[in-house]
Amino acid sequence: MVSRMFRIETGDDKDRRDLLRRRLLDTNTAASPVLRALRGTPDERELPIQVWAMDEAGELAGGLAGHTWTTWLHVTYLWVDDRHRGAGLGGRLLAEAEAAAAERGCRAARLETWDFQAPDFYRKQGYDVVCVIPGYPPGITEYTLTKRWG
Repeated sequence: MVSRMFRIETGDDKDRRDLLRRRLLDTNTAASPVLRALRGTPDERELPIQVWAMDEAGELAGGLAGHTWTTWLHVTYLWVDDRHRGAGLGGRLLAEAEAAAAERGCRAARLETWDFQAPDFYRKQGYDVVCVIPGYPPGITEYTLTKRWG
């Protein structure tokens, strides 16, 4: 039997995080014919996407941040200032991001939200709940939603 000793460390090291990400991507790409086919193509790249709405005073009224990867848009954040909620701004921001993603060849979107945030808003925008995680974090339910087009 071979005995192996490892030094385990915790922390926040950007260089190691980036190395881990590259190694994971390389390993997953080697294991998947689909990911191998994407290697080196424009679809392989993860590209940021951001949409901003400014009010009459030039202040941030709302915004969306996420990224596109392969044929998917991933919405990370969507926020509308309380003063502008109910005016359709959230739907406009989401539609703009979806249109920009479609121009990049995306045919679907995904996002996560909590029960106290906006699952019903996203359903009204055509999103379907595909995953529900109760107690994430404790006392809150997380939803993963997707939408397909084209």
